[in-house]
Amino acid sequence: MKPTSQTAGKVIRILDKLYMSKGMTDLGNPADTLLATVLSAQTTDVQVLKVFPAFRKKFPTWKKMAAANVRDIEKTISSIGLYRSKAKNVKALAQMMLSDFGGEVPRTMEELVRLPGVGRKTASVVLAFSFNKPAIAVDTHVFRIAHRLGWSKGKTPEHVERDLLALVPKSEWINVNRTMVQFGRDVCVGGRKPQCWRCPIQHYCPYQPKTPKPATL
Repeated sequence: MKPTSQTAGKVIRILDKLYMSKGMTDLGNPADTLLATVLSAQTTDVQVLKVFPAFRKKFPTWKKMAAANVRDIEKTISSIGLYRSKAKNVKALAQMMLSDFGGEVPRTMEELVRLPGVGRKTASVVLAFSFNKPAIAVDTHVFRIAHRLGWSKGKTPEHVERDLLALVPKSEWINVNRTMVQFGRDVCVGGRKPQCWRCPIQHYCPYQPKTPKPATL
């Protein structure tokens, strides 16, 4: 059955009622949310949040970050993936924040993706989490769940994002990433064994074969 905008909206509303926590990189202000999301690329949010307090204590302002030695930034984030390239991006990002944006995190997709280390996913997270602007951030969870639901067959995050923007009602865009990430960690997990037997949206999902409840010992 071809997915419809009405069904997609209903699915997101069901998930929104069950997964109400804010996103893990939603740290209460645009600067921290931007930096945490940049650092989270190919790294778990849990790992990022472990290093983030010390990182921000060492570099509390854009000026300190922009003037820092890249090796010093590396030391504060060395336990996360791709820390060397991320340290370079953080320094360059801070420099551009000062030179081009007066230290204020930009509020448009076009401006955000100009920042080093910021792609559409990170920009969408910042727009949705920090500025309450409709956007869909496609990470690994959203990518996987969109395919299982039959909402997209796209082979890239950008393709999946376009499909979701066209299908999901705009009023629900802001909730897609936040709810699907939590749902993807809880029920619709990666690998070949999502927990279909306890899925709240299984009746809207064409994924086969549905996984049965494990036999109790």
